[in-house]
Amino acid sequence: MLELEKRSVVYLPGVGPKRGEILKKELGIQSYHDLLYYFPYRYMDRSRFYSVREMDEDMPYIQLKGQILTFNELGEGRAKRLVATFSDGTGTMDLVWFKGHKFVKDKLKTGITYIVFGKPALFGSRYNIAHPEVDLVEQSEQISGGLVPYYNTTELMKRTFINSRVIQNLQFALLDWIQGKREEILPEAIKQRVGLIEINEAMQNIHFPQSTDLLKKAQLRLKFDELFFLQLNMLKTAKLRQYKYQGILFARVGDYFNTFYKTKLPFELTGAQKRVVKEIRTDMGSGRQMNRLLQGDVGSGKTLVGLLSMLLALDNGYQACMMAPTEILANQHYITLLEFLKGMDVRVALLTGSIKKKQRAELLPALEKGEIQILIGTHALIENSVNFASLGLVIIDEQHRFGVEQRSKLWNKNKLLPHILVMTATPIPRTLAMTLYGDLDVSVIDELPPGRKPIKTLHRYDNRKAELYDFIRKEVKIGRQIYVVYPLIEGNEKLDYKDLEAGFELYQELFPSYTVCMVHGKMKPKDKEAQMQRFSSGEAQILMATTVIEVGVNVPNASVMIIESAERFGLSQLHQLRGRVGRGADQSYCILSSSFKLSAETRKRLEIMVATNDGFQIAEADLKLRGYGDLEGTRQSGEGIDLKIANLATDGQLLQLARDIASEVLAMDPMLEHPSNRCLQQRLAQLFTKKINWGMIS
Repeated sequence: MLELEKRSVVYLPGVGPKRGEILKKELGIQSYHDLLYYFPYRYMDRSRFYSVREMDEDMPYIQLKGQILTFNELGEGRAKRLVATFSDGTGTMDLVWFKGHKFVKDKLKTGITYIVFGKPALFGSRYNIAHPEVDLVEQSEQISGGLVPYYNTTELMKRTFINSRVIQNLQFALLDWIQGKREEILPEAIKQRVGLIEINEAMQNIHFPQSTDLLKKAQLRLKFDELFFLQLNMLKTAKLRQYKYQGILFARVGDYFNTFYKTKLPFELTGAQKRVVKEIRTDMGSGRQMNRLLQGDVGSGKTLVGLLSMLLALDNGYQACMMAPTEILANQHYITLLEFLKGMDVRVALLTGSIKKKQRAELLPALEKGEIQILIGTHALIENSVNFASLGLVIIDEQHRFGVEQRSKLWNKNKLLPHILVMTATPIPRTLAMTLYGDLDVSVIDELPPGRKPIKTLHRYDNRKAELYDFIRKEVKIGRQIYVVYPLIEGNEKLDYKDLEAGFELYQELFPSYTVCMVHGKMKPKDKEAQMQRFSSGEAQILMATTVIEVGVNVPNASVMIIESAERFGLSQLHQLRGRVGRGADQSYCILSSSFKLSAETRKRLEIMVATNDGFQIAEADLKLRGYGDLEGTRQSGEGIDLKIANLATDGQLLQLARDIASEVLAMDPMLEHPSNRCLQQRLAQLFTKKINWGMIS
């Protein structure tokens, strides 16, 4: 066995300690395995040679074969450049370097035949190529016949002369050392079923493709490997968790649930809510620990489903808790639950960082004795001083805002692991959900409660502000309230708050007979709460804010959301902000205000927002526009996903196939003990045992 993970890249010819340190720091490449799996980001077809007389400045990249005739240094100071006259026998042109003159002159000599590659440009009446790739004919044998790999490098790497060509040479040396000796990591049956080439052939052709067809086959093989082992690890972890940990059996549906359902339910549940409640009841009545992700768009009724789940815990003699990421959201849930449970003998308490010592001194002993049945709170719930008598259900709201280590502290507050319900109003694309939450069962509330009108979304340019202000007056006159949100971009907070404050002053001036209040993240919680209360109570008609209101503000009378500089927001954030309105029976509006100068991608983003209210459609579009990397933060785990070649936006079908095959393998051989599956067990150990297995607890 080669054990590529254990071989330091420092010992590969051409690396050494200095380059090894840079590769580690800049690209995270420490081992032979890391380097092998550092894939090209594009390929250039270098199967054709051009002549100097064919050159045209509109050509993207060309390849020439010839000799350097002379070197000259021209210009002074920073403008100094090294110019080499190059000839291929059909004419002459210039090769130009603006830096690294000594390195170039030491490396290249006149009168020797080289292969030159680069983008031609016309300067005056003469063609040139700036900073070309130049190789001896014999050195370029591995690339001159076809597709050439290009690898991403950083500025520091370029400054220390570790460019794409250097990485290319290192890969060539590594593959030469391996020489097809790497053991296969997939059983023959899986390779035949999917139509995959051997791992050694795939690696050779991902770095140095012999043809376009073999490149595609290599990409398919390596994408499948990546997605398959990710799914296999998650599904195996989920099976192991079911086998290893006994769940709390919620055997009965009793008075708490039935009384609320029959006499307190504020409205008929939607079909989606009924389906999800049934899924949760089945889980908690199975005797195994529930680990379920509940996705539902803003306003779809997740909190009500969460409450019904808590009442099932109470019916079986257990306590329940709900952890929210902010005090505003925790308070919101607390008030909502008190309203829902009015008249019922259920004790609900709130625990946040703002709760005074005296209140905590009363609350904590009551919780430990079981007198408090439902506890709502923030991070304060995971403190060591917070102990339950019998915690049976944990609900995590907007869980991506918590680190997995924080969440795990809740699991340890009971001898038997409590049931886990993770809720999110951030719609997650199906492929991303399978990858980030593949070890959880997923429920989706895909209907809005009856009586809700779809929000009308409009895009308006900044030069039409007068119309916008008239619209605000009209809405306030008929008793509605308005949100105005300004962007907040990291690293530029002073400017952003200045924008907000300038907007606040402008609105006070434009609407002197209305009450305008302002909220932002720099305010003290007490002041923020006071301003929010002014708006919630109806005392203030217009609320100016940053994205601090993205989550957890529920004012049914607010019917207009104006998003200033909408071009500076991502799709998912725009959708979250839009969800602050449309919570009552009145027609609501979201107005996206932007400058006229927009990039094609930004214009597309705003068009999508205008076209649909469906959060899942928006999430899919966001994944295609931004890629999964920007969305990966929806799960803060010790493991995360680190896809080198697969693309969740385009490889959804392959992901589903990989998951189906992984599921079939585990159904036949849960512990991967069969001789044909030993290679799978070994590969999982290589990929995942280095990391903390948070999947066992979340």
